[in-house]
Amino acid sequence: MQHRYPCGGINRRGFLAASAASVPVISAVSASATAQAIGRTSHVGGDRQPPTKFAAPGLYPGRVVEVKNPRMIRQGTKDRSAIKAALDRGMKELTGATDAVEAWKHFIEPGDVVGVKVVPNGQPFAHSSFELVLEVIENLKACGVKAKDIFVYDRYRGEFMQAGYHKILPSDIRWGGLDPHGNQFTLDFPSFRNDPIAGFDHDVFVWMDLIPYGQDPKDERLYRSHLGKLVTQTVNKIVAIPVLKDHGSAGVTGALKNMSHGSVNNVDRSHHTPFTNVCNQFIPQMVSHPIIRNKFVLQIMDGIRGVYQGGPFSWEGGKYTWEYNSIFCATDPVALDHVEWDIVDAQRVKMKLPPVAASGKMAIDPLKREGFDVRQPQHIALAGALGLGFFDYKSNRGRRQSIDHRTVTV
Repeated sequence: MQHRYPCGGINRRGFLAASAASVPVISAVSASATAQAIGRTSHVGGDRQPPTKFAAPGLYPGRVVEVKNPRMIRQGTKDRSAIKAALDRGMKELTGATDAVEAWKHFIEPGDVVGVKVVPNGQPFAHSSFELVLEVIENLKACGVKAKDIFVYDRYRGEFMQAGYHKILPSDIRWGGLDPHGNQFTLDFPSFRNDPIAGFDHDVFVWMDLIPYGQDPKDERLYRSHLGKLVTQTVNKIVAIPVLKDHGSAGVTGALKNMSHGSVNNVDRSHHTPFTNVCNQFIPQMVSHPIIRNKFVLQIMDGIRGVYQGGPFSWEGGKYTWEYNSIFCATDPVALDHVEWDIVDAQRVKMKLPPVAASGKMAIDPLKREGFDVRQPQHIALAGALGLGFFDYKSNRGRRQSIDHRTVTV
């Protein structure tokens, strides 16, 4: 082993307990002790930030505001003014503010350095809408954030540029990808000194006893997923813009998967082969890292056009997409993703497809298109079990901590 990682860590039991209780406990250990961490199920390395008031489930646990506006998209054409109206209404409904900018000030203040995490891989039919991204930027500026302190990004620079975000962003906004090379299996740490976004943090990672099938279990790098340097060193807050979509591995891809797979390297190990799909464990483990949990302060899900089959992409000319005309505002990623899951399943029923949790190569595959043995939307419930948000509805066993899904129409 050429380079040891002298980082603190806790074992699986301590990690889960700390995650559930939001207790920022970590012990500093020597390099040799860290090397001996192989054999643990999970392990956090790097600075253990204390939980802030924004830490998931955030300022409004369980609350999911869905704003419907039938003018946002019509026959493939989007209307920015209608999208703005829906976003403004959603933010006011989420926070109780009477003014949209005042609603944003619940989360953002002058001096913040803000990342805007987009989802480009469903382009050209179902990616984070340009119009919505631009409205988010305008609201950040209205809260006093300087343009140079706004970073619009995805994990993959190539997909970001294929979608065309760099062409529509104001010239004073910084943009890019954590991984310039588009490699899900990135393990090394090249220097990108001239790029404020690219690269992963050598000292901040999540350890899991999980490696890609067929790889060398003696390679210590395979057990770690390191957080992007933008996330750990540059921004202090992130506004996420996930998209309403199904996903062939995770069942659905919403707030949680955007936080996990969009923030770290070595993500291929979560679904390396059809029979080693463990997104249901990987996603909650990554999102539980205190830095990720703290910094994603607001979720604005783009449900203007959704994907109900074949996600996260929109193959065959958008054949499996539909114009849903909703925007969702939330701070609780678990509640938001459970609502998304139900909406995707409802559309699948309309299209005579099985629910996502019943879909897979070894389950139900009427289109003969499934890529994994069984899809795993259970990551949402497991994230809820770790205290990252509320999973249950009010009618479900009468639980007090429950989802409050509010629907309004503009």
